[in-house]
Parts: sequence; C-alpha cells; structure tokens
Amino acid sequence: MSTYTEDNRKVTTHRLQEMKQRGEKISMLTSYDFSMASIVDQAGMDAILVGDSASNVMAGNVTTLPMTLDQMIYHGRSVVNGVKRALVVIDMPFGTCSGNPTQSLEAAIRIMKETGADALKIEGGKEIIDDIKKIIDAGIPVMGHLGLMPQSINKYGTYAVRAKDGDEAKKLLEDARLLESIGCFGIVLEKIPAQLAGQASKELSIPIIGIGAGGEVDGQVLVIHDMLGINKGFSPKFLRRYADLHTIMTKAVQSYIEDVKTRDFPNQNESY
Repeated sequence: MSTYTEDNRKVTTHRLQEMKQRGEKISMLTSYDFSMASIVDQAGMDAILVGDSASNVMAGNVTTLPMTLDQMIYHGRSVVNGVKRALVVIDMPFGTCSGNPTQSLEAAIRIMKETGADALKIEGGKEIIDDIKKIIDAGIPVMGHLGLMPQSINKYGTYAVRAKDGDEAKKLLEDARLLESIGCFGIVLEKIPAQLAGQASKELSIPIIGIGAGGEVDGQVLVIHDMLGINKGFSPKFLRRYADLHTIMTKAVQSYIEDVKTRDFPNQNESY
C-alpha cells in the first residue's frame, strides 16, 4: 500500500494552494486525540481537522452546539501533539465567532496559543465577515465553511442538502468570493450540489474542500469515525466506508471478555 506523500516537509497553507494549482487533490480527515492523529499523520494525510464534530462522535451529543472553547483547545492540543507533517486546522466552536470581532479574535488567539495549531476553520459568510477579517488581519490563517453549516442547525432545522435553489446558490458563491477576498486560504463546502461546488472550485483560486460536494472540488474531508466504520448509525449518501472497525472492535472486546471469564487471560507467559 503506497503513501501519497511528496516528502516529509510540514504541510502549510501555501502548499495546499500549490497543490490546487498543479491539480493535486487534497486529503483531509478529522481527528480528536493524540493516538488517532498520529496514525492519520503517519499515513500521509495532507490536513487534519479537529472538528467540533467531536461533540457528536466523542461526547455523544446530537449537535455540535455544546462544544466549548476549552473543549476544542483540549482536543486541538492533543491532536497537535501527535502530528509532525499534516496541516492541523481547528474549528472555532459555536458562539465564538458571532458578530463581535474583538471577542472572536480573543477566542482565536487562545486556540492558536494554547494548541499550537496551524489554522482555524469558521462557519459562515457575509454575516460574520468582520469577525473573520479581524482574525486574518491578526495573522491567523482561516479556512471558511459554507453550505450545510452544522452550527446553524437550529436556524435551518434540517441537515438536508443546501443551496439547491438559485438564490441560496447565488449567495453561497458570493460568500465564497468574499471569503477569498479577505484572505481565507481555503473553504470547506458541505452537502451542496456537485455542479455548484465545482463552479466554486473553478472560480476561486483558493482550495475548495468538499464533504458531500462531489468530486470536482480540490480535496475531500470526512469524519474519521464515519469512514472507518466505527459509527454504524450514520450513513449519508456521500460517505464511503473504508473499514468496519465497529465489528472488528466488538469481536476483539468479546474475545477479551471470554478469555477473562474462562481464565485464559492472563496465562503464564503474560504473568511476572
């Protein structure tokens, strides 16, 4: 099995832009802890997202809204400790970037200083553009996020495909251009029509990373628990499972229980 790494140099935002320019697809996965991040990084991943999806897959919450700034810093620092090569991007959690640029910058600085991350990801467009610009102007790299924005679930009330109608599609492209104009180094487009995502990728010079946005974008991101088959209860159309770790882990745990109950573990070779 080959590893798609050009070399072992640290991936930067500039290198992601170079990858887009030469037509090389960008690979990105989420991670939330040291052990998983180490494996993902050693496998050759280009970028790792410390997503507020930790609220779902790590804490068992229904939405991403409960994630706090302190929790994101905890997960972010754990991931950074396990990564040598990949670009590490951390989500700004719900409520930390909501129309008060000064407070948003304070939260952004905390994340960067206390985690050692490479960049932040922020959901939203024109409505919070002043917040995002203030963060970028302070020297912090920002990746935008448009389309389905999980932090806005209570506004939309559904996780359905976004930007299917003309007005919403037009606004998405306008927001994407606006994010590029203020200095975002890339944008995640989530769960939107493939044609629209491809159009954004062609029109913008910065990398467009898709999740449920088709194959005509510059890269892909998935939640690692989903693509590894740990979370079997989540099966959207866009998800491809690369393993069935739920079954493998269940069988391993059951074997351990059996060995303990039957006094097979530990045996003489496993005792001091």
